[in-house]
Amino acid sequence: MAVGTRVTVVRDGSWDGPWQVEFQGTIDDLHAPGPVRHAMAREGELEYWGVFDEPQYDSSGGGPFRGAQVWGRYLKRIPEA
Repeated sequence: MAVGTRVTVVRDGSWDGPWQVEFQGTIDDLHAPGPVRHAMAREGELEYWGVFDEPQYDSSGGGPFRGAQVWGRYLKRIPEA
């Protein structure tokens, strides 16, 4: 996803996370997209830096966060009007 892409950060249907609610934000260039380095990552999965429209709390109560690296599977593009 390109810098400036508007996204909805979604929750995972199989567990209570990674965020407490779904919300909107924008892909930012603070960190370049890169591979997710985690045992649960899908092959070739990328993580992106997102800036959130409003501060958010993660599923464990951490925060509020104004932005974070988010795995690609939790990002849905918002169609342009």
